Formats: sequence, C-alpha cells, structure tokens
Amino acid sequence: MRSLIPYIFCFGLLFVLTNCGQKERDDSHSMRLPDIPKLLDRNKALQYGKEWETVQSLYGQYRQQLMQKPEALEPLLKLAELFINEARITGEHGHYYPAAMQMADRILSRPLTEKEKDLKFRTLYTKAGIQLSLHDFQHALETGQQALSLNPYNAGIYGVLVDAHVELGQYEKAVEMADKMVSIRPDLRSYSRVSYLREIYGKPKPAIEAMEMAVEAGFPGQEQTCWARLTLAHLHEHYGKAEQAEVQYQLILSERPDYPFAIAGLAQLAFQKGNYEEAENLLKKACGVIPEVGFYEQLAALYQKTGRNADFDRTMKAIWEMLADDVAHGHNMNLEYAALHRDLTADFEKALTYAMKEYELRPNNIDVNRLLSSIYQQMGQTEKARSHFKKASRTGSKHPDLLGLKEGLAFL
Repeated sequence: MRSLIPYIFCFGLLFVLTNCGQKERDDSHSMRLPDIPKLLDRNKALQYGKEWETVQSLYGQYRQQLMQKPEALEPLLKLAELFINEARITGEHGHYYPAAMQMADRILSRPLTEKEKDLKFRTLYTKAGIQLSLHDFQHALETGQQALSLNPYNAGIYGVLVDAHVELGQYEKAVEMADKMVSIRPDLRSYSRVSYLREIYGKPKPAIEAMEMAVEAGFPGQEQTCWARLTLAHLHEHYGKAEQAEVQYQLILSERPDYPFAIAGLAQLAFQKGNYEEAENLLKKACGVIPEVGFYEQLAALYQKTGRNADFDRTMKAIWEMLADDVAHGHNMNLEYAALHRDLTADFEKALTYAMKEYELRPNNIDVNRLLSSIYQQMGQTEKARSHFKKASRTGSKHPDLLGLKEGLAFL
C-alpha cells in the first residue's frame, strides 16, 4: 500500500539548477570536508543510454568541488537532488534518502545570509521532498511551509504542500494548493496532482484525463514521464480497464526497456488472469532490476495463491528484512506492515496495531481509514468497521476497495 505522492514529488527535482556564486566565508565559519556518501553502481538494466554516464559525471564534479572548497554549499544541494533521483530509479532507499538528508541538513546547519535566501528555499524544498518519501508527512508540511515563506512564486513548493496535505487528510487545503500550482506552471507535476485529487474526490474519468495531460507534458522515455504513464495505467486497471492498462505498460517498456514497475504491472495483470507462471517470471525479472519490496509482496501473494508454502515463507522472510531495513533508515512503514498482516499473514491483531499507529499520526486520511475499516470487518467488529468506512468515504472516492468494502458491510 504505497502512496504514489512521494514519487510524484521527485519530478520537481529533475530540473537543472543554475550555479550560485558562493561568498568566501571567514575562517570562523570554515567547514571540514564533509563525508560524501557513495554513489552506488546501477544494475546494468538501469544504465539507460548516456543517463548513467551523466549521473556519474555529475557526482564526480560535485565531489571535486567540495574537495577544492569544503565550505561550498551548492554542491551539497546538487548531491542531495542526485541522491533523491537515484533512490527513485534504483530502489536503494535505505542508502540514498539518508544520504540526501545528510546533505540538506549540512546546508541548513549554517547561518545562511540574505544573499543565500534562494539556496535556503531550494534546500528546504528538497528536504520536504525527502520527508515525504520517508512518510514523515507532518514534518514535510512544516518544512514546506518554511520554504513557502521564502518563495511563494515557485510551483514546486505548492506541489510539496499538496502532497503533505493529501497524506494528512487535509483535502480541501490540498485542492487550494493544487490550484495555485497549476496557475503558476501547468506541467507534468501539476497535472499529476490534479489527477490524484480528482480520483480522491470520486472522479476517475477526469482523473484519467488529467494524467493523460501529464504524460503528454513529459519528455518520452524520461523516468518521470514513465512514472506518470505508470500511474495512468494503474488508474485504468483500478477502474476496470485492464486492456488499456496493458497498453500503457507496454508503451513504457518501449520507451524505457526493463522499467521494473511496468514489468510488475504486467505481472499483476497476468496474475489476475490466472497466468501464474507468466506472472512469476515477470516479477522475478522486476526483482532482479531493483529491490522493491512491493514486487516481493506480489510474489508472496502468488505463492500463497498457488499453495507453494516454502516459497511463500522464504519470500516473506525477505520482505520482513527489507521492511526492517527501511525502518532502520528512518522510513515509516506502518501501513505496509498493516497491509501485509491483513493480506498475507491474516494476523489481524498485528495489522490493527500497525494501522492504529498510523491513524494516530493522520486520523483524517481516507486510505488509513479504509484500511482500518477492512481490518475491523475481518475481525467481525462491524460498528468500528462502519465508523472508519464513513471517514474513508467522506470525499466521495470510488476506489474499488472502498466499494467492495461497502458491499461487504451491507450484509453484516
């Protein structure tokens, strides 16, 4: 149950930043050469064209700049942005998000001058994006608001605020921020958020139309464009248009071969058709590209469905290890744990424990309430299930899981 919003945020970090001249600082403000996190080697399947060469070159440039001038701040920000993008592409979240946060905090620990106002804004914007990716939504909102106070004319910062308000269940405020974002810059990032909000408010067809606009606004083959097309495929799939979803997955792979999320999308379609061997082969291929826990969850579900208990146990062991690693590196995984215990272990008490932890953090979020409603339904606690269902339904969402839950509760 991974939110798409943190991924959408990262679209904004792919623009080229202009170099800002760094004022020489006196010895009392000098910095030691910072520890520079490593750039991990990419899987060969992810070394698209000149893209990987460019990333390696940029990493080397920024590192060299810091070696020559340890007090420089601009290279730290550019490294943070590079690490965030690598986290998206490689799935190495445990390495890259802490690395990016280290660079951002290094900048913000300095007493920045008025001339460095833009640098501070961009660093806060970047830090808020990292916090979103770690599911630290309240702090992401606070950081984003700090950035907004420095620059209310940047479209990207409104995107951060859309994401944070959505995840905290503050949907009216999210719509307000999205309107401002679109008015400043109608592009892939803003159209994606409009689409997400339309779906939240029970308008799947307009949501699909907005995501189609997002795809058209992107450059073919770029990772962020593929992610928008992937989201479009998910929309088609969720609302009963599997054939259109498959078309979108295939288009992604024609533009960006071995894109693991598209491969996993095709695997899910095969699974739904009962083509288990095909689904397994596709999922193993996706897992071989990046260590995405969601792919392993799909494999576990397949093994459980087909009665392959040993393979199921082995895969679940890997999943628990991956989730523990995420948590150890600052990633809030409450919903992932809750959904796994609900769907794969049928341990509803544990599912409830994790879901309630998340509910305490964001009680107005419709996804959290939908999950809680389903858990209580499985536990036979009808009144609590209905109470959370009511909260999950307050935006008029037509999410298929919500509709299925409504049908089930009607007979209890």
